[in-house]
Amino acid sequence: MDIKASDKQYVMGTYNRFDLLITAGEGCYCFDEKGNRYIDLTSGIGVNCLGYCDREWADAVAAQARTLSHTSNLFYTEPCVKLAKELCLRTGASKVFFGNSGAEANEGAIKVARKYSYDKYGSGRSTVITLKNSFHGRTITTLAATGQDVFHNYFFPFTEGFRYAESENIKALEAELDDTVCAVMIEFIQGEGGVIAQDKEYVSALRKICDEKDILLIADEVQTGVGRTGTFLASEGYGVKPDITTLAKGLGGGLPIGAVLVYGKAESVMGFSSHGSTFGGNPVVCAGSLKVLERIDDAFLADVRKKGAFAMKKLEGAKGVESISGKGLMIGVKPVDKKSADIVKAGIERGVLMLTAKDKVRLLPPLTITEKQLDEALDVLLAILAE
Repeated sequence: MDIKASDKQYVMGTYNRFDLLITAGEGCYCFDEKGNRYIDLTSGIGVNCLGYCDREWADAVAAQARTLSHTSNLFYTEPCVKLAKELCLRTGASKVFFGNSGAEANEGAIKVARKYSYDKYGSGRSTVITLKNSFHGRTITTLAATGQDVFHNYFFPFTEGFRYAESENIKALEAELDDTVCAVMIEFIQGEGGVIAQDKEYVSALRKICDEKDILLIADEVQTGVGRTGTFLASEGYGVKPDITTLAKGLGGGLPIGAVLVYGKAESVMGFSSHGSTFGGNPVVCAGSLKVLERIDDAFLADVRKKGAFAMKKLEGAKGVESISGKGLMIGVKPVDKKSADIVKAGIERGVLMLTAKDKVRLLPPLTITEKQLDEALDVLLAILAE
């Protein structure tokens, strides 16, 4: 079978794929059909946090698949309960709901916020404020929540009840907080928006205002969560605790999962029949996720911070680099005079996979990448930038 031709014939053309067929992976490396090796600084857009086909993770997944692959949420399963408990203990959350993706997790968070407000204040208090340049998903509702005009096309009408405030302008955000608002949803680092970190003072002020007005603060940590920034949750680095946190991507280590974590006053909002997901809490996925959490301990996170600092230092002020942004192993590199897409294409030709985020090159390597491997990949990037 000609995979590339068949893809074009049979798969809906929603992705502008690079001319690369990946057939295998191990650690931070992946391989094409000709056996060529690539250092992957994308980790499946932040999913393969332990790298490709991590042995411990794969063994846990395989063992669970041979024991209980799936059953309905009408019954209890051990991996689901264990994962929920571990997440609550790790984050201070009160309860967890499991789904299948980041978009689904964000939809769940929006439902929690709107129901919290409806239960307490009645109808008419359902608006969710998000930030300009944000990205929250591809469903109709999460597209509506996304604060980028480029996504607000074709699929009208979008779900109503969203407004967008300017990032790091607390007065502009306060101006939006009328008596129709139930929640503010933010990314601590806007990933798709250009790897842009929010200011710590802004986040602290936002938390205070939300407390004063009884507005729920939703943290979209689909990309920043599960160790990506050097702490288990990016919120830890900001010294705030949201009312709701959403996770996905790295939480599954390579299998699809989404999670809605609720804290404090949001813990009892959702009850019987208020939400559901056929595959949410799937035993095989949860077994893999438990292995991810087992591996990401304090020493692991310290190593992520160390490697992130190494990368930032190597990139800072280098020829062809205008600026760098991000935290931990979530890094944005703004080129001086090259297009980010052209840099990514050149990287593939030289054996390094990278991502774009608007005008930046985005780096999301496996958290298990070694400093030596990272150094080798960054040498390739810097060589391209210097040309």
